[in-house]
Amino acid sequence: MIVRKLRLKRGWSQEQLAEMSGLSVRTIQRIERGQGPGLESSKSLAAVFEVPVTALRQEDDIMTEAKTPTRISSEEERIIEYVRDLKGFYTHLTSYVLVMLALFVINLVFTPGYIWAFWAALGWGIGILVHGLNVFELINWFGPDWERRQVEKRLGRKL
Repeated sequence: MIVRKLRLKRGWSQEQLAEMSGLSVRTIQRIERGQGPGLESSKSLAAVFEVPVTALRQEDDIMTEAKTPTRISSEEERIIEYVRDLKGFYTHLTSYVLVMLALFVINLVFTPGYIWAFWAALGWGIGILVHGLNVFELINWFGPDWERRQVEKRLGRKL
């Protein structure tokens, strides 16, 4: 962020800064979006802006600390895990739909007399169904109780 401020203060474009610093435009964009620059990139930028490297690195350290969560509750952790699982399911479902559309088109173009893509749709569809049942906890064979029992068993504790 400080790189962007310094660049704009001088009225330079990203391309100009890249040329003067010897870095790529892509690297400048990444740094301005908040990714910390490496030591060599910091040295190049510090030389161009005529500031100490520590001035550029300090903000990087502050940003890293700000992005690190201090503490999250078990409820927040559970919700974050659920949202990740949900995202995984929707990604899986989207892949299924796109691939199946492509397979049915290929099937209908090359072998319209036999719909073989149905078998692929059925097989993968069963996987999608099981994934959805697991994510939405409609059938929860391996839920929290099962996990707790397994942990206790592995730790050698009696239930």
